Amino acid sequence: MGLKILFLEPFYGGSHKDFADGLVKHSRHRITLKTLPDRYWKWRMRGAALHFARTVDKPEDYDLLFTTDLMSLSDLRALWGSRCPPALVYFHENQLAYPLAEGEKMDYQFGFTDITTGLAADQVIFNSRSHREAFFQALPGFIRKMPEFKPHWAVEVIKEKSSVLYPGCHLPPRDLLSPSSEDPKEPETKARHGGTPNRRPTGGKKRPLVIWNHRWEFDKNPESFFACLREARRRGAEFDLALLGENFQARPREFIAAEEEFGDTLLQYGYVKSRREYENWLARGDLALSTSRQENFGISVVEAVYFGAWPLLPRRLSYPELIPEKFHPSVLYDDEEDLLDKFCHRLEDIRRGGLPDSELSGAMERFSWKNQIAQYDKLFERAVAPVTINA
Repeated sequence: MGLKILFLEPFYGGSHKDFADGLVKHSRHRITLKTLPDRYWKWRMRGAALHFARTVDKPEDYDLLFTTDLMSLSDLRALWGSRCPPALVYFHENQLAYPLAEGEKMDYQFGFTDITTGLAADQVIFNSRSHREAFFQALPGFIRKMPEFKPHWAVEVIKEKSSVLYPGCHLPPRDLLSPSSEDPKEPETKARHGGTPNRRPTGGKKRPLVIWNHRWEFDKNPESFFACLREARRRGAEFDLALLGENFQARPREFIAAEEEFGDTLLQYGYVKSRREYENWLARGDLALSTSRQENFGISVVEAVYFGAWPLLPRRLSYPELIPEKFHPSVLYDDEEDLLDKFCHRLEDIRRGGLPDSELSGAMERFSWKNQIAQYDKLFERAVAPVTINA
């Protein structure tokens, strides 16, 4: 029967939802998932523990507690006391190294919640090496901001029980990528926020399709993305554009402006709810760009590359971990000028019939749940040893 695991997800949406659903579906253990909606993240960090403390019946009946970072684990353990099972926390992001929006000031309480959550956990798991490094690089400086009685000891305590485990990704087996899904018919696409349908130009060679499949938020740096497209067009480059990805609040001004500026190239504008439709857009994509200021793993990049798009990614954050080293020279860029040059060159490569590379797309298979789940199950089993696990 395996272990009985309680999974608390206080922000059930986006990559958090994908991760939770994938873990529950693929684990050999019995995982009970309890969630809160993906809104008001600051209030989730402040109050989700109070909600779960009163709504979970008999936490002592579980072998293990697994939760993510947008909740105060220390609050929950204090409220449950000895009824709380061994606890693991998975850091999708952290509030010490997360970039601030223009005009925003750091709320130190969220950084302290990360610290006390890390201290309260039996094990702390980060979703990439670069994320773990960023956390521990930021932590000493954050502690130094305290006027006195600075808990520098917390750095080593959390570090000693921390590890890295990449999230699993929903990637269909390659033998199921049928011709119909790899080369879907050209749909007539209407912007989700209104406007007239957009079509690919008729006659001549098709233009390369550029994909954006990240969240529509400031930390993904859309201004640099559109600046690159704008300058490439000024140089004479031609391409079509699909703006995918979730938008949780009002549309950012960069996307509002882009709807008109790039309207003649737009084939899709906005989030598509159907997973199949999303995958079809990725399968049509030729280039997938990221200009993110913050990316602790990069599920959207893994998905785009797996379905055949050639990525252009900043040489920082988590991206060098995702891409095999042999592809770094043609995939990773150093600054905005380097991005523009590589973008124009890759467009020309595609126009001439070059790219993508099946070896690169195939390398993303290592992140599929099929290949990742055994590591999670072993992590759970080690965390409760010497509890007997029934095969």
